[in-house]
Amino acid sequence: MARVLLLVELKGGNDGLNTVVPYADARYRELRPGLAVSRDHVIQLDERVGLTGKLEPLMESWKAGDLAIVQGVGYPYPNRSHFRSIEIWDTASASNQTLSEGWIAQAFDGASLAKAASVDSIVVDTNALPSTGPSLRTIVMQDAENFLRQASALKDVSATMGSGNPALRHLLAVRQEINSAAKGLSDKLRDAPVPNEAYSQDFLFGRQLELATRVLTARVPVVVVKTALGGFDTHANQAQTHERLLAFLASSLATLRKNLIAANLWRDVVVMTYSEFGRRVRQNASGGTDHGTAAPLFIMGGGVKGGLHGAYPSLADLQDGDLKHTVDFRSVFATIAQGCWGLQRDFGLRQPQRLGFLG
Repeated sequence: MARVLLLVELKGGNDGLNTVVPYADARYRELRPGLAVSRDHVIQLDERVGLTGKLEPLMESWKAGDLAIVQGVGYPYPNRSHFRSIEIWDTASASNQTLSEGWIAQAFDGASLAKAASVDSIVVDTNALPSTGPSLRTIVMQDAENFLRQASALKDVSATMGSGNPALRHLLAVRQEINSAAKGLSDKLRDAPVPNEAYSQDFLFGRQLELATRVLTARVPVVVVKTALGGFDTHANQAQTHERLLAFLASSLATLRKNLIAANLWRDVVVMTYSEFGRRVRQNASGGTDHGTAAPLFIMGGGVKGGLHGAYPSLADLQDGDLKHTVDFRSVFATIAQGCWGLQRDFGLRQPQRLGFLG
């Protein structure tokens, strides 16, 4: 059975070194004398790495074996521009290549999707690029109540479809399809049960996950739901901001897990976090970190094979002061496409790395 991918974009470039911490490596503290997570605030995962203590809510998932951490994810010739690097991720392109279609839309190119469904992808965020393309029908909505109000106000355009202008007829047909998709989705959302456990509203991300949960429990037959948590561009005074963001991320994902387990949906969903890049290894003069390269991803779900996947990049073998990636992000996407939707895709890689986090 196909699984739904729930994407969580960490906007701004998440600091992977202070997320999955190489606590046993003395170089970590040498390079970050004022920013390194202290050893007594690290939750050890093995003899080398651990989670920063702010991620403690994720340990229930780790102990249950349904949290995978893919280490050292990046790509060759990394770009340190926010806009360009997230575009590279979202379109699964090489760093010297510009593509207009998102990686999920590419994955479904030529694949058959459920004809009964009026929508394939729901974005509860501003960035819809991963599912942008002719193969997917995508609805963008950031607020459930506003969406429901707008959907109920939509006019039926079928009466004007007899226009003699073929271009106008096509536009009206597209609009009619969008209207009917919006109305069908609004009906399902109205009937969806309220999540078992409430999400914190401290960040917009809490409302996004609440809406995503309603979509999932309403059994809307989508292939992907996209959310985002912003604020990770931590150039100055990083520690407090980053810790607060990670604490909120962890508690929100832990609530999501409980809600989907209660709805008997946890095995049908795969959650994946990602960010445009990691941060530089050495802290800067402002108590923060600048744009870097590789970083870890979290993959969660009832069908996920938990544990550490991929190799943690070496702090003794840097490239221009940055981590060298050990896993190409397109190998992660290839694993997701196969494990979620049964699609064999290489996203331009000659031989995607076999990653074992999805059966």
